[in-house]
Amino acid sequence: MAAIIGLLIGILMAGSVIVIRLKASKKPTNAKKILLPPLFMSTGFLMFIEQSTWIPYWEVIVAFLIGTFFSLFLIKTSRFELQGDDVYLKRSKAFAFILIGLLVLRTIMKLVLEQSVSLPQTASFFFILAFGMILPWRLTMYIMYRKLAKERGAESNA
Repeated sequence: MAAIIGLLIGILMAGSVIVIRLKASKKPTNAKKILLPPLFMSTGFLMFIEQSTWIPYWEVIVAFLIGTFFSLFLIKTSRFELQGDDVYLKRSKAFAFILIGLLVLRTIMKLVLEQSVSLPQTASFFFILAFGMILPWRLTMYIMYRKLAKERGAESNA
């Protein structure tokens, strides 16, 4: 039963991200909108105050590296475009499919991992994985945004 609830929550979260991403592409973006999500998410590291969430350092590294690998797919589907004086996140048809694929992979990994690791440790592993995915993605998006914003500034100064 817990596995089904976890899967449903994952599907709900992925659906929410897809909806938010589609709405975001209709409004101009800025550096704050790009950088705040990982900052807000970093508060989740407070879970490690509780000793039952601790995992070995090698698992922390593995989780972060897996997240970083997954971020490559998100980076590939994130592009910006200029519309007038504003920078917009360009829609990608592949983004929803990539999120669904990542959800399926994450669910399979969770089902395998939870057989040998406690629930708090599983939560830790997947939190670090998610942070390892969002941090490089958002930092790369910020670099792409700054580059486009700089080009925009150069054009308006010409």
